[in-house]
Parts: sequence; C-alpha cells; structure tokens
Amino acid sequence: MNETTDQAPLGGVLAAVREWWTVHVIGRVDQAEVTERRREDGQLSEHYLFMTAMSGAIAILGLLLSSPAVVIGAMLLSPLMGPIMGLGFALAIGDWDWLKQCLRTLVIGSVMAVLLCAVLVFVSPIQAVTSEIAARTRPNLFDLFVALFSALAGAYAMIRGREGAIVGVAIATALMPPLAVVGYGLATWNWTVFSGALLLFVTNFITIALTAFGMAKLYGFRANLSKGQSQVQNFMVVAVFIALAVPLGFSLQRIAWEANAQRIVRSEIRAQFDDRSQLDLLEIDFAAAPVGVHAVIFTPLLQPGVETRVERALAERLDEPVKLDLVQYEVGTNATAAERAQLSAARERDERAATSRAEALTARLALAAGVGPGEVLIDNARRRALVRAKRLEGASLATYRALEARIAASEPEWRIELVPPTAALPDAIAFAEGAPTEAGARALALTGWAAQRLGRAVVLTGPAESAEAAAEVLREAGVAAETRAGAAPLRASWAEEAD
Repeated sequence: MNETTDQAPLGGVLAAVREWWTVHVIGRVDQAEVTERRREDGQLSEHYLFMTAMSGAIAILGLLLSSPAVVIGAMLLSPLMGPIMGLGFALAIGDWDWLKQCLRTLVIGSVMAVLLCAVLVFVSPIQAVTSEIAARTRPNLFDLFVALFSALAGAYAMIRGREGAIVGVAIATALMPPLAVVGYGLATWNWTVFSGALLLFVTNFITIALTAFGMAKLYGFRANLSKGQSQVQNFMVVAVFIALAVPLGFSLQRIAWEANAQRIVRSEIRAQFDDRSQLDLLEIDFAAAPVGVHAVIFTPLLQPGVETRVERALAERLDEPVKLDLVQYEVGTNATAAERAQLSAARERDERAATSRAEALTARLALAAGVGPGEVLIDNARRRALVRAKRLEGASLATYRALEARIAASEPEWRIELVPPTAALPDAIAFAEGAPTEAGARALALTGWAAQRLGRAVVLTGPAESAEAAAEVLREAGVAAETRAGAAPLRASWAEEAD
C-alpha cells in the first residue's frame, strides 16, 4: 500500500514536468522558422564559399606564424557550423534531401579549404611545424568535450532564437583550424599531421552533428510522415547515427586510453620517490614507437636505475613498450630550494628552445642564401643573424631583399641581414612634381637597402633637384650618396663603377 502511495506522487511529478516541457518549452519554439533558418545556413552559396576560403587562408597564415589572434579571427569567419548543425536537424526530422544538401555543402567547402591551404603552404617559405599546428594533430578528451558543450550551446541558441551567441560557439569548436592543418599536412606530405588534424575535425564534426540531432529531438522536432514512413525514416536515422558513431567510438577509445595512460605514467613516476619530491614536467609522445615519456622531477634523494624500473612497470600496465627520459634534480627539503631548482630548470628549457629556434633560423637562412649552415653568423645575445648570399642565376637585388623580408617577418625578435652579391642598382628612380612616384620610392628603398647591406657608396645621376632629394633620403638611412647632373630619369649606380 505504501509502495503504491509513494509511486503516485512520483508519477504526478513526472507528468507535471512532461506537461511543463511540452507546453512552456517545446510549445514556444517555432519549429518551422527554426528549420527554415537552418536550411538557409546549409545551402551552397557564393557567400559560403567565399567566407570558407577567406577563413581557411587566414587560419593557415595564423598557424604558420603561430599567432593565436589570427587563428581566432579565422574561427570567427568560418561558416562551417551552418551545414554541420543543419545535418543534425535533418537527421532529427528525417529530411534526406536536406541531409544530402548539407553533406554536399560541407564536403565542397571542406575540400576547397584544404586545397587552398595546401597551395598557400606549398608556396610559403615558412613550412615548420609550429606550436599552433602541433596542438591540432593530437585530439584528446578535452577536444571532444569542447565540441560537445559548444554544440549544446549552438543548438540551444539556434532553437531558442538567440543566435548572437553562435560566434562564441564557432570560436570554441574551432572547425576551420584543423582543416587548415589538414591542408598543411597534404602540402608537406606529413602523414602524422594530416591524419591527426583530420581526426580532430571528424571528431568535432560528428560530435556537433549528433549533439544537434539529440537537441532537436529533445525540443520536439519530428517528421510529418505516415507511420510506415516514420519507421523507415527512423531506421535510416539509426543507421546513419551508428555509421557516424563508429569512427567516433574508435577515436574516443584511443583518447580515453591516452588520458588513462597519462594518469598511470604520472602515478608510476611519483611512486618511485618520496612525498617531498615534486614532478615538474611530464611530456608523452603517444605517436612515437615506443611511446616516448620525458619527465623532470625535483627530489631530495636521487634514485639510480629508476628509469629501468619505471619503463618496465609502464610497459606492463600500458601493454606497450615505453622509452623514458627522466631528469632528476637533487634539491633540499625546503620549498625555497625546490622553487630555485624549478626556476633553473625552466631557464634551461628556455635556453634549449632558443637554441633550437636559432638552429632552425640558421638552416632557413642557409637555404635562402644558397650556402652552408656554417656560413651563417648567429648572435644569440643580440638576436642578430647575418649571411652572405651566393649569386643565384636570374636573381636581382629585389629577389634577395624579398627573401630577407620573408624570413624577418617570421622572426620579429631577430635582426635579419642577408647580404646580396653585387648587382646592378635599379635602372630608374622615377620622380613626379619633385617627389618620387610609388615605383620610384620602391626603387629608392631597394637602392638604400643594397647599399646598407654591402656597405658601399651610391652615385645619383639626373636632374639636380631630384638627385638631391633622393640623396637626402639615402643619407638619412646612413648611406653615403653623391649627386651628378644628368638627364631624366634619375639613375643610381655604385660609386666605384661611376668613377
């Protein structure tokens, strides 16, 4: 009797909640308007293609320059959220024509973005794997949760007519940067980068689509079909749901394994030392074979042979071979000593990173100048790099200046100096109304740059007024310049050749 009495109030509460949800939540959603807006977002239009192309171009430039601000700008422009969310709504209402339209729009836009990014990377002098690129090659559990919560917020904003929040959702989900990294991997034939970024995009894409599907069902979006048609449609929806969920399941399994592996590695290392020890750094390379683990620990008592013991224990628990690189710093038992050691280790890491970057800069300068790395002069303290370029067939002074500018743009903290071989100065420095024209200003700037790099004097021959104006510009830049009377246009030559 009591059990029946207890169940009655519970049933009444559930019925009240169901009625409230049906009347006050679902009943206030204009499903026809929401569906129509989602259809518009899933259409293949000129606006969609243009914005996808611009977003992809900005994303790959931000990734190559390792600039988070530029990458965020690309996320703001990306229109890929529209067809992906439309895909989830189409699954919910069983509209297969709309589903195919969204898939077509998504595939065309994605392929176009990947190819455009690949072309930009292929022609770019900067092709190093930056931290922004590397961050999008190994999806983890947090990436999955970001996509899930972003899709929940996005679907809610679309259903309840609060789409102003969708910009923030697009930033959080980050669909375009992984596609740009796929293009990078394609251009550089880097399968690890290509597959990792593609996995991240697919994970986000599937998570968003399935979340949108669930939210649409929750808010009462249904297909207006007969009972038989509904059964067929429901079967098709389940089949598509499973087809989408299978690759995500494999991805999630690997992500979960890696998350658990990180916990195991951390606990095994800590178990070898006493409570006074502090694990300062832990980096795991799951793509390596065997799995690479690099760790730094501060301890009052060094443990000889600990690497072998930990490697053996990790191999047993992870069921995969492990290569451990464990650095032990002996410190005192007080917190101050540990903090000093931690700062010292951080400085050492910064120095190693600076050395690695200087080596990369040396290689790029040597390649641009056509010389060996040993001919590149690097001053780490003053952040200055200098190299004398070999003569390249068909290359003008403008070519060498452009090479220097490209490298300097990627290393703003460094002063890059690429000394060109001696070559002819610009044929003419055009003037109009007492001032250099746009082309004349470029020629004058090139003349000044070449004279600075080679440490040579310049002779300007032409109308007196123009020659003196140009000479004044060069002198302000620290270039020795003299003038000689002559006919227009103004010409520049090396002082030794003029004599």
